[in-house]
Amino acid sequence: MPDPERPNARDAPDTPDGRNQRRERSTPDAPETDAERRRRRAQFLRELHEAKALRDRVQPRRARAARMRQAMRMRTFRW
Repeated sequence: MPDPERPNARDAPDTPDGRNQRRERSTPDAPETDAERRRRRAQFLRELHEAKALRDRVQPRRARAARMRQAMRMRTFRW
């Protein structure tokens, strides 16, 4: 159930003053700017982190096992 105190990340404004400045590109074939690409990547990474945190909360045993496997990989990795 969504938290009423915290709006959904997709509904959050892009600017500090509250205006949503998403602009559609004039032509669909126009290359995206670096700022658009970074904004999309940041949004993707936020959603990915949120999904991983949710999975860890609902499957604590599996999350702990994954942490243990990762720790073992890090201990056996040779620089």
